Amino acid sequence: MADIKISVRPNGPFLVEGAFTMTDSQGNSFPMNSEKPAIALCRCGVSANRPFCDGAHKGCGFESDERAPAE
Repeated sequence: MADIKISVRPNGPFLVEGAFTMTDSQGNSFPMNSEKPAIALCRCGVSANRPFCDGAHKGCGFESDERAPAE
């Protein structure tokens, strides 16, 4: 299994690092640029390029910074 890391960016996207495939509800694959070390996925819902982040969260007032529980 490939190593994939998903990070929550404060008030921003999910940052996905590593090789992965993402499909829509019909099973069609989204095109991915294998040259990019990471892909940012929209959490605010305002991106014009959903499901990918286009930075729109910076101007829409999106606030979210979930934290993992302390061990």
